[in-house]
Amino acid sequence: MTARKKIAVVLFNLGGPDGPDAVRPFLFNLFRDKAIIGAPALIRYPIAALISTTREKSAKANYAIMGGGSPLLPETQKQAAALETVLAEAMPEAETKCFIAMRYWKPLTEETAKAVKAWAPDEIVLLPLYPHFSTTTTGSSLKAWNKVYRGPGQTRAICCYPTDDALIEAHARLIRETYEKAGSPKPARLLFSAHGLPEKVILAGDPYQQQIEATAAAVAARLGDGWDWKVSYQSRVGPLKWIGPSTDDEIRAASQQGLALVVTPIAFVSEHIETLVELDHEYRELAVENGCPAYVRVAALGVEQGFIGGLAKAVVEALPREGVAPACAWRCGGNRSQCPRTQGAAA
Repeated sequence: MTARKKIAVVLFNLGGPDGPDAVRPFLFNLFRDKAIIGAPALIRYPIAALISTTREKSAKANYAIMGGGSPLLPETQKQAAALETVLAEAMPEAETKCFIAMRYWKPLTEETAKAVKAWAPDEIVLLPLYPHFSTTTTGSSLKAWNKVYRGPGQTRAICCYPTDDALIEAHARLIRETYEKAGSPKPARLLFSAHGLPEKVILAGDPYQQQIEATAAAVAARLGDGWDWKVSYQSRVGPLKWIGPSTDDEIRAASQQGLALVVTPIAFVSEHIETLVELDHEYRELAVENGCPAYVRVAALGVEQGFIGGLAKAVVEALPREGVAPACAWRCGGNRSQCPRTQGAAA
């Protein structure tokens, strides 16, 4: 009997502290990443140590709202299990297994690389749980993986899927269902909130903002006419100029116009601190303070059936090709020099 081909799917995600004692080392790992702070290591490491120390107390307070740690790993584990089930149905001739590689907390890339090597796959598909490519997320995870993995298996990488039909439909469905369940408050504004980045990152050729806005436009088109919508960016830190408009400014503006708010986390596919604390607490309070008549928050995609099906389809379609490529028809336009395909890493 011929052995079934073994396919490892490595899910990239940010990671989060699993308890109060992990908050400081998690922050240190985050800010020592050259993709986050571009200074040389001799400067970057002391800066990371300073930031992780000064922010530890406030970060612990935020994680305490979620029980002391981040739910990101258990959320990602649910997605991995759901994806394995769909892949088993889609490719019964193969043995598929999902692995999780977190960038800044356990299971870290190095640990996952060892587990994949021990499993000895024939094929590896690197699948970011970031639909939108950025050097600060997928780019950093790809570099980390390529640096440490030395095991068997032909590797393919998915760089992004900002306009994938399954992603767009899943967002549109959740928005409709959540809005209707809330009583369809009118007049309302749909706010697509994404994690922000320093403007200099985008000006250096990062395609993230272009992809975020393309996703939002595609979801709005799928929803149909009658939706007042905008894109905004959250989670700003530090003194640098960040891309905008900011989510807090847009919440104030809509509230003062007497508009109900339907806020959807367009860049996040899992619930974590940016959704459960920023969107559910900080921004909700801001909306109430500014007289918002209704604040409705759409859930992250999680294990939404269509979304997981789209991820499975992306894995299947990645197997025959080489290199790094998007999982949809997306092509970076303009000066997007940091796109992996522009850099010649694509098939």
